[in-house]
Amino acid sequence: MVSLASNNSTVLMQNLFIINLGERDLPEPWQLGFQDAAHPVMEEIIYFHDQIMFILTIIITTVLWLIVKALGGKSYHRYLVDGTLLEIIWTIIPAILLVFLAFPSLKLLYLMDEIMDPAMTIKAIGHQWYWSYEYSDYGEQTIEFDSYMVPTSDLDTGDFRLLEVDNKLVVPINTHIRVLVTGADVLHSFAVPSLALKMDAVPGRLNQTSFFVKRPGTFYGQCSEICGANHSFMPIVVEAVSLNRYINWVIAQQA
Repeated sequence: MVSLASNNSTVLMQNLFIINLGERDLPEPWQLGFQDAAHPVMEEIIYFHDQIMFILTIIITTVLWLIVKALGGKSYHRYLVDGTLLEIIWTIIPAILLVFLAFPSLKLLYLMDEIMDPAMTIKAIGHQWYWSYEYSDYGEQTIEFDSYMVPTSDLDTGDFRLLEVDNKLVVPINTHIRVLVTGADVLHSFAVPSLALKMDAVPGRLNQTSFFVKRPGTFYGQCSEICGANHSFMPIVVEAVSLNRYINWVIAQQA
C-alpha cells in the first residue's frame, strides 16, 4: 500500500510538472530550433530562418556535388574553372540570392524598429544584478518593483533554476506595449526570445522597443550582455494574462 501510494504520488508530481511546463515558454533539453513564438514579428523571423535554411541546404548540396564530380572525374576545369560564361554564372547566381534574401531581412529589421501607437508603456531598468520595472500610465500612482532571481534553495516543485524571479513582469495579451530600457550602472541587455525582444540597457541612454503578445503564457529571458560576475543571475520573466486579470493585478498593486 505504501509503495502504491508512493508511485501514485510520483506520477501525480510528474503530470503536474508536465502541465506546468506546458504553460511556459523556455528552452527545452536538446532543443535545436527556436522557442515557440508569441509575437507576430518572431513568427516572421522563424519563417525567414526556415526559408534561408532550405536555400542553404540546396546550395551546399549543389556545390558538394560539383566538387565531388570534378575531383572524381576528368572534368575539373570544365566544371569549376574553365570558361568566361561559367565565371559569369558563378557571380550572378549568388548576387541574385543575396538580393532575394536582403528584402525580407530589411523588412523584418524595420518592423522590429517600428513603434506602433502603444496602449501602455513599461520602463525596464537593469541593475547589478536584477531588473526594476515601472508602470507609469496610471496617474500619480506609479507601479514600481524590483525583480530578483529566486535562489535555488527557495525553488518550488516545477520551478526552473536560474530562470524564476520573485516579481514577474505582468502584461495584457493583444495589446501594443512599449518598453523603455536603460541601465543604472553598467551595460545590460533586455532579451526575451519568444517575444523577439533584445534591447541594450545603456546607462544614461533611454532605448525603446515594443512587442505584442498573442496568447497567454509565461515567457523567459535573460540579460544577454556580459555585465559582471553575476551576469547569468538576472533573468526576465514576462507573464501575459487576459485584460481582466491584468486590470485586477493593477488594482491589487495600487492597493
